[in-house]
Amino acid sequence: MTDHQHPDNRALLYFDDISPGQRFTTGTEQITAADIVAFAREFDPQPFHLDDAAAQHSVFGGLAASGWHTAAFTMRLLLKSGAPLAGGMVGVGAEINWPRPTRPGDVLCVESEVLEVTPSRSRPDRGMVKMRNLTKNQNGEVVQEFTGKLLVPRRG
Repeated sequence: MTDHQHPDNRALLYFDDISPGQRFTTGTEQITAADIVAFAREFDPQPFHLDDAAAQHSVFGGLAASGWHTAAFTMRLLLKSGAPLAGGMVGVGAEINWPRPTRPGDVLCVESEVLEVTPSRSRPDRGMVKMRNLTKNQNGEVVQEFTGKLLVPRRG
């Protein structure tokens, strides 16, 4: 692996390689009930994330992943097979929405679109990339919309 390659041998994208309208789609991965409960036990121990019977009587009407679990799962997908950004995915701000719950058995993927690219005025070695990331389930339903501002280095 060189300084210009992602660990999976894809060429890294620098700020200069990115333009509005570019799209990327990750691979897919299934989330299980065991995944949901394990994450919730450690980070978001609410009954509707821990126990299906308790979740039946909640606003979710059944076991649902924590939004933060969906966010972490999204990050994993982006790092494994999303846009191979040079310097990694360094976020400096974001807006996140969860329009519907992630459920046990959902197979998730992330579709990303570059919205804006803005060169830094004070640091010529980098720029800001605004990217919208839609995490979708196997039915094409959006379970998370995450619009982030990413710091991306320029070449050389």
